Amino acid sequence: MTVRRFHVEGIVQGVGFRPFVYRTAALLGLDGWVANVDGHVEGQVAGPERAIEEFAVRLRTRAPALARVRRVRLTAGPREPALRPGFRVRDSASAAADPATREIPPDAAICDACLRELRDPRDRRHRYPFINCTDCGPRATIIEDLPYDRVRTTMRRFPLCRACAAEYADPADRRFHAEPVACPACGPRLAWQELRGEDALRAAVKTVADGGIVALKGLGGYQLVCDAGDPAAVAELRRRKHRPAKPFAVMVPDVAAARRLALIGAGELEALTAPERPVVLLARRRWRGTPALAREVHPGLSRVGLFLPTTGLHHLLLDGLTRPLVVTSGNLSDEPIAVDDAGARRTLAGVADGFLTHDRPIRSRYDDSVVQFAGRTRITVRRARGLAPAPLPLAVREPVAGAGAQLKHTFTLAADGRAHLGPHTGDLADPAVHDAFLASYDHLRRLTGIEPAVLAHDLHPGYLSTQWATAQPVRRIAVQHHHAHVAACAAEHGVRGRFLGVAYDGLGLGDDGTLWGGEILLADLTGYRRVGRFATAPLPGGDAAVRRPVRTALGRLLGGEELGTPAPEPSLTRHFTGRLDPAEVAGVRAMVARDVNCPRASSAGRLFDTVAALLGLCDRAGYEGEAAVLLEAAAGAEHAVPLAHRVVRVRDLWVYDPAPTLADLLQRQLAGEPVARLAAAFHLTLGIVTAELVGRAVADGAPRTVCLGGGCFVNRRLLTEVKRRLHAQGLRVLAGGEVPVGDGGISYGQAAVAAARLAGER
Repeated sequence: MTVRRFHVEGIVQGVGFRPFVYRTAALLGLDGWVANVDGHVEGQVAGPERAIEEFAVRLRTRAPALARVRRVRLTAGPREPALRPGFRVRDSASAAADPATREIPPDAAICDACLRELRDPRDRRHRYPFINCTDCGPRATIIEDLPYDRVRTTMRRFPLCRACAAEYADPADRRFHAEPVACPACGPRLAWQELRGEDALRAAVKTVADGGIVALKGLGGYQLVCDAGDPAAVAELRRRKHRPAKPFAVMVPDVAAARRLALIGAGELEALTAPERPVVLLARRRWRGTPALAREVHPGLSRVGLFLPTTGLHHLLLDGLTRPLVVTSGNLSDEPIAVDDAGARRTLAGVADGFLTHDRPIRSRYDDSVVQFAGRTRITVRRARGLAPAPLPLAVREPVAGAGAQLKHTFTLAADGRAHLGPHTGDLADPAVHDAFLASYDHLRRLTGIEPAVLAHDLHPGYLSTQWATAQPVRRIAVQHHHAHVAACAAEHGVRGRFLGVAYDGLGLGDDGTLWGGEILLADLTGYRRVGRFATAPLPGGDAAVRRPVRTALGRLLGGEELGTPAPEPSLTRHFTGRLDPAEVAGVRAMVARDVNCPRASSAGRLFDTVAALLGLCDRAGYEGEAAVLLEAAAGAEHAVPLAHRVVRVRDLWVYDPAPTLADLLQRQLAGEPVARLAAAFHLTLGIVTAELVGRAVADGAPRTVCLGGGCFVNRRLLTEVKRRLHAQGLRVLAGGEVPVGDGGISYGQAAVAAARLAGER
């Protein structure tokens, strides 16, 4: 008889792991026990040595679908005196908090088994909106503490009825220790004013069917719902939510409905149907017979964000309406999503025509995740519900944290080879978003047990994340914005040693005190050297130019960096300036001439804004990045001839001079070339320019591994073009993945840099 203690780390709580261990041990004829301890699972087995070896193999290879087994350890030990024949599941126990073992399971969409029960009139959970089991349901959004047990979740206020208690206590049952388990007799209930249950659901269905807007309490916060095919309803939602142009996500009941609206590749299908249920950005179908969506859902864009129902409540709502639904964040523009009932009613009172709510509290705020694909490359646009806070690999031993950027904010907590990338928060400039960040940070820090010894932050002193970080009583490490972008890519892909980083985004403070955004960096995780960049241009009015791309374009035309190429002739620019307010043109001209409130930037993102404005696609941006999004949409699948371009040596840097590109664009526009072809030509040109900048750096001795980062690489056409041309040079090109490519991945990159610098100090 052999006796072994076993210890399993990873996402192994709240995913049906203990019943899996029970069934595996029983099948192999082993005695012993299993329990949740802190954030891991441990126990003891006794039996033939060969059976124990097989037991360990199955723990690693046959775990439940939602589990993520990171490590299985078996150690020798004496048989406990009280160990009886058979195998048992013990109550959870607490041990000394160990950040090496605490991992929080993300929420998971309703599974197929629960969906069948939801629709089965013979089942006692028929049409129960809060149906779940060990394979699905709320997790991170309801957890208050670890070990993950019902008494440490927001479900503790719902005592189990006899039938649910029997399922919960039976290791052979699908709902054994499914902490959110409930039924109509004992669980949460729907509410709509004074109505409850089915009556509340019917009221919500009728409101949406009549063209109204419903505030729905979802898993990680409130959502706003309306008929996606009703132009008036969608337009009214935009007006009330103060969201004039940013596209809305659309929820459809199943894959067949999604296919009727969009083209879906293999990777996109896998993401769409995964338990995480992210919003997936897809190419819209455009032929006769395609179901109509209101133009106001995704104005001016050829792609639409679709996702499948997350909860039983979503399925019931869709069943009652039989139409695609806009399902978007329950907030006003730039504010955090509402999570508590009183706050939701206060914030959304002027938006929603009614509230479909329930009495299960939301402990943690999680917006919907967003992903897309460029060929086989997965691009995470927003990491939130279903994805966060599942850990990502990171070579770190001492606990560190990344404070993140200002826009699309996230934070990261990392220890012992893992990084917990916190959920998307938003723009920290909004006080409510900042408060949401602090609450989320404190909660995840307590759950993971990670107390950072070092806090990494951005160089920009104006970022609220930087100001918060510098006020903390721990050691701090400043990390340059674009180094963090490319370090995030390198760390996710396990790159060791030096690499070339291509960082294209809007704006970030450089180490020379100027604004960067079109950068080629020779880097490793500890540091970098700038080897290439875009030429600089003034941003008249600073942030005002970001909101109004025509100002950016005027700044580029009037004051672009002098690199030996003259600015476009007035005869070429007259048709652009002629459609603008003369007073604005004169004001910008004076600002540039006097260099007043005109910070210079080498920004790829602002160059996208310039081209979008010159082509008449976006004069004023309704949301961050709108001009670039519209420019990509305009390019479509159009074939084009590249625009003129020039790369020059300026001291020790290779510099892209956009002046010939813009002059050629204006000349071809004046000659009548279609906007779509010119938009495509610009993307093609940036691919060629990037390949030339990288190629020259490689010729100078730079490594042949290239890491792409920055919000511009959300642009599928740019990413595809850059990867294709770099691959043609025989380079290893890394991009995309689980870490957001834009500012949502900055905190992960900061943590990676801090960890590498600490390791280098030993």
